[in-house]
Amino acid sequence: MDHPEYSVPPLSQGLSPALGAPGRQRALGEVRARFERHGERSRLARLYQTGGLRLATPNAAGAAEGVLINTGGGMAGGDEARLDFSVRAGAEVVLTTQSAEKIYRGETGAAHWRASIALDASARLEWLPQETILFEGAKLARRLNIDMAQSAALLLAEVFTFGRTAFGEDRIEASSRDSWRVRRAGKLVFAEELRLDGAAVLLPRPAIAGGARALASLLVIDADPASCLARLRAAFEAAGADGAAVEWGASRVNETVVARALSPSPSHLRATIVSVLARLRGRAAPRVWS
Repeated sequence: MDHPEYSVPPLSQGLSPALGAPGRQRALGEVRARFERHGERSRLARLYQTGGLRLATPNAAGAAEGVLINTGGGMAGGDEARLDFSVRAGAEVVLTTQSAEKIYRGETGAAHWRASIALDASARLEWLPQETILFEGAKLARRLNIDMAQSAALLLAEVFTFGRTAFGEDRIEASSRDSWRVRRAGKLVFAEELRLDGAAVLLPRPAIAGGARALASLLVIDADPASCLARLRAAFEAAGADGAAVEWGASRVNETVVARALSPSPSHLRATIVSVLARLRGRAAPRVWS
């Protein structure tokens, strides 16, 4: 696959009109990284980082691990984060976050988060950020684009939490827009647009979330989708997702396996996802999740 080296323009260029004038933005951050395989190990080969985003790379046997750190402690309206990752042939990478990403109210529209990921032949990526927490008045716009070779493999997990139930936040007015595009060998194999404007009104509706306060999506693309689906369903069943604390469903769409889970309890959903990931991966969730 062809990878133009770090072709993303500087953050001061090409900003969304919704962000307003550059002088009113609270924070800008960018991380670009390339991972390569060397012998039996995968490692970080090149890194560029600026603004409030950093990428830590703990020592790990076999697969390389990258931990995204937001030094600002969260994002607010007007913030922008850009991520650009390249995983070269045969490399195995786990990307996660140091903590839950917090989205706060802002004065300049939505917080914008964008990620572009390229996976070469036989590359494997586990995209496992900790949950995103939306606070009162938060607005988030996210875009994820993944371009993978036919022989590459992907495990992706994303969790949304609305407010903090432990603090009595039982009604959160927040909005989110999520756009995913996954291409395999140049063909679009998964596309999703999520638009949730007014969580306080929409989440209680039976056809949307039935009162759930936390939502999770898992996406698996591998050589054997039928086996992936069976393992994913078995992992949820073994995790004890009984339909009371956590409701879930998993299905296969051509070469893509997708699972959804939701719960009125963010802590129950997190525990379930941690258990499911451990069973799917054959090892515990990344250390920072504990």
